Formats: sequence, structure tokens, C-alpha cells
Amino acid sequence: MPFDNVLGVALVLGLFGLLILIPLWPGDKQGVKVLRRWGVGDPAPPDVAEAVRYLRRRRFWYPWLFLGLPALADAAGLADDPAPAIILATLLGGALIAEVLAQRPPKSARREATLDSRRVRTLIPVWGLVLYATIVTATAVWLVLHRSWVLLGVAAVTSAITWLIILLAVRRPSTGDGAVDTALRVRSARVAAGLGAAATASLAPAQDLTSWILVLAGLAAWFHLAGGTRAEVTRCR
Repeated sequence: MPFDNVLGVALVLGLFGLLILIPLWPGDKQGVKVLRRWGVGDPAPPDVAEAVRYLRRRRFWYPWLFLGLPALADAAGLADDPAPAIILATLLGGALIAEVLAQRPPKSARREATLDSRRVRTLIPVWGLVLYATIVTATAVWLVLHRSWVLLGVAAVTSAITWLIILLAVRRPSTGDGAVDTALRVRSARVAAGLGAAATASLAPAQDLTSWILVLAGLAAWFHLAGGTRAEVTRCR
């Protein structure tokens, strides 16, 4: 794709990212909604403020990632139909940047969360790990059989980013109330796993029944892993 076309796509997607960021910019209502979805039934104002900061760390990067990712997709030879992949990559990229930044301990003195040892299985249930692994493995096999080596490399990078987000969520310094810290930590890991499964499955072009099944399975994994309910969060704690 010519550079001016790449630049045009980048600007359009960047504007799109900015436009969707305005209504999606989180406030207290979204903070309360997120906490309740992930197991905190009656969050206090400081807890809501923590959830809002958590969401803003991720969404702030969306317009800038929308702006830059088309050029990367073109450089990798993936610009034929970039929109779905770029949307998923943007969500993963925003999560990765937020988790990296969250590794720095907060300056606030309010650190009530316990420093219990955590593992991946305390954040993502076994069924979620099995579902993620199955979708990623099946997609990799499909790409190998179709000799899509570039896409296979992209799948490997996507998996690496997904696991990096999950591991960073495990080791992130504790902040605020213990229940809130656990809820947001679980959300980070499970949303990353769901996004990773969907992004990987989307690399299999919908050419046959198998690829369609992979794409639908990836979307289903994203929906179920990122859904969050009080019962499931309680079991992960």
C-alpha cells in the first residue's frame, strides 16, 4: 500500500479512536459498573476512583494506537483488511501499556491490599486457560497447514503480548482495598486472555468452515472470559 494511503488510513482510524474515546472516557458510573461486574458489590468512593484510574490508563492509548498500527500492519504485509485486527490489537496494546505503567508502585499512601502470593490460575480459571490454549493451538495448526508463515509469526507475537499482560497483572503492586485490587487484577488477566484468543483466531481468514469456527470460537472466548461475574471472581480469589 502506498505511504499516502497508509497515512490516510492511520489518520481516519486515529480520528475514529478519538471519537469513540470521548463517549467511552470513564467516569464514576463506569467505575461502579466495572467493580460490580467483577465482584465488588458496594464500592466506596475511593474504590470507584481506583477503578476509574484503572480504566483511563487503558483507554487513553486507544487513539494513538489506532493512529500508528496501520503503518505497522502495512510494513508486515497485513494491510489487506486491517480493521478487525487493528481494533483487537489496539485493545491489547492499551492493556499492555497500562500494565507496564502500573508496575511502578503508587505514590499514594493508601495501600491496604494484601501482598498474598498470586499465580495465573488464581486470576484465570482452568476452563479459561484450556479454552485459550485450544483456540491458539488450533489457529496455529490452521496457519501451518495453509503455509501462512507471516500470520503465524503475528500469532506468536500476539500470544507473547497476551501472556506478558497476564504475568504483569499477576505481579502488579497491590493498591487500595483488597477486594478491589483482586477484582481489577482478575479483570486484566481474563480480558487479556479473551482478547488474545479472539485476536489470534482472527488471523485465520474466513475461507472455509474450520476458519469460521476458529473466528467464532475466539469471539466466544473473549465474551465469556471478559464477562465477569461475582461468583467467578470469588472463586478466583
